[in-house]
Amino acid sequence: MSVIVPVYNDTERLKHCLKALDQQTYPQSCYEVIVVDNGSDPAEKVDRVVALFNQAFCINESTPGSYAARNHGISVAKGEIIAFTDADCLPALDWLEQGVTNLQKVLNCGLVVGKIEIFFQNSDKITPVELYESITAFPQKELLEKYQYGAGGNLFTWKKVLEKVGVFDATLKSSGDVEWCRRIFESGYLQVYAEESCVQHPARTSWRELYKRTIRLMGGIYDLQQKKNTRNFPKDLVFLSLLLKNLVPPLNFVVSTFLDERLTSLKHKCQVSLVMFFVRYVSAWEVLRLRFGGLSARE
Repeated sequence: MSVIVPVYNDTERLKHCLKALDQQTYPQSCYEVIVVDNGSDPAEKVDRVVALFNQAFCINESTPGSYAARNHGISVAKGEIIAFTDADCLPALDWLEQGVTNLQKVLNCGLVVGKIEIFFQNSDKITPVELYESITAFPQKELLEKYQYGAGGNLFTWKKVLEKVGVFDATLKSSGDVEWCRRIFESGYLQVYAEESCVQHPARTSWRELYKRTIRLMGGIYDLQQKKNTRNFPKDLVFLSLLLKNLVPPLNFVVSTFLDERLTSLKHKCQVSLVMFFVRYVSAWEVLRLRFGGLSARE
């Protein structure tokens, strides 16, 4: 089995990820960890960090983007099973064991999507952005059941599936995991959600971090819709549809937020609603920028 971990200027969190991967209940003789340095600054010394851990080795990918990095990892992977996580994730100690078990027990399984659990930087000082992320980020089960995909921070597949359906589309700024998972679904493979195969992911804390994530995601959604315009609608209609979707006030979200029992105070409910308005209108602005000649920002 091969675990692929892309990293870009994030060695501090990578250390914790690799420590968790070194301590897996899955037999160490049965897996490798491939860290793909996606052009980190030399001061990060990614290769030296990786050398501290038994299961891991480091390769380099100069083409920007996690999809290009994952593809390079796939190209050198020796395992029949490929697992994906990210440098800022903390896999549970039985993550590999549970993921492999779920992949193997279902006939014609093409993909296992695991749980991604959000945690806070400081539980005593939770920011509005963290609250928003805690109820919106990475709803893996819902994403798989409704839209046939899961986030790339917790995925398992077979190498033979990759050989049949292909690797990630490295030209996408975001949503490459969406496009790839749907390709697997459309190829007739089954997709499984595994609650017990869990990684933890830190909530974003600041408006700046959320802004960067929002424009990156919208850039990926915009590109994907343009590429997958199979009904041959005029591109202006695709653009207008995406713009209007984000300009319409998120009233349904606000109502569900005020009914959400995970938010225990009126203040928190108002904060989360405000963040959603921010996300919607930043997304709308990014759609306009892309349509009229701008380039989508990339992390």
